[in-house]
Amino acid sequence: MAMQLRVTDGAITNRVLANLQGNLTRVGNLQEQLSSGKQISRPSDSPTGTVSAMQLRGESRAVQQYTRNASDGLGWLGVIDTALTSSLSQTGKVRELVLQGMSAGTASTPDAREAIAAEVENLRKSLIGVANTKYLDRPVFGGTTTGERAFDGNGSFVGDTGTVMRTVGDNSKVQVDANGAAVFGANGTDSQLFTVLESIAANLRGSNTAGLDADLQNLDVAIGTIKTNLADVGARYNRIETSRTAADDRLLNVKSKLSEIEDIDLPNTIMQMQLQQTAYQAALQATAKVIQPSLMDFLR
Repeated sequence: MAMQLRVTDGAITNRVLANLQGNLTRVGNLQEQLSSGKQISRPSDSPTGTVSAMQLRGESRAVQQYTRNASDGLGWLGVIDTALTSSLSQTGKVRELVLQGMSAGTASTPDAREAIAAEVENLRKSLIGVANTKYLDRPVFGGTTTGERAFDGNGSFVGDTGTVMRTVGDNSKVQVDANGAAVFGANGTDSQLFTVLESIAANLRGSNTAGLDADLQNLDVAIGTIKTNLADVGARYNRIETSRTAADDRLLNVKSKLSEIEDIDLPNTIMQMQLQQTAYQAALQATAKVIQPSLMDFLR
């Protein structure tokens, strides 16, 4: 004969209350998700999801830093591009003045040659100012110098040969400055721009045509060097811009993945909430029918 287990009213009550509490807990969890908009409020909600979210957040911070570095690098190179473009314009004007000074018709008198020489000197001072262009209070042609200038008042390079680098991607670094000695010529060389300009002014005043011929050749070398550096700056600018675009796209992808892990599916969560509330109400009604009041309930 099979043995029957005795089920007491107390056991039924305890089991029913435990089930109701479980339903209420699920309702509370769904309410918390709806109010926060997140599936994961604590690591215990999803240990694997928490680990993935932490990894994605770390990647997001790294990519955001790449974007900031790229923007800073574009700022440096944009300033340098403007400075070099201005230098080319002014050196082109100097070349025209040299040709005028070499012409017997336009520079036949000492006063005319003096006027041309004075204009060359003014352009020289202006170009020294361009060579001391700053970005964020740092001379862009001074390397890593802590000084305020890349060139002194005489046009001598006083910076250093260090380079300013920016990391714009995984294992991707780009130089964002330009070395003044490489752009405008090293101190003591014949093609150093400011030395050439000084020589041009002196030879104009002295009517030294042979000297002006040599100056013109050295000036053309200096202009060619500036053009080469301008092209290099443009190439680096494009490289950083491409890296920044890639970083922006990567950041969007990381944020999308993070949202899939952390954020709730709002329509689905609302539906689950409604279903859970309906189930809870139905459980309450069923419990009220199963657990009838006893004599003790009336005696209380």
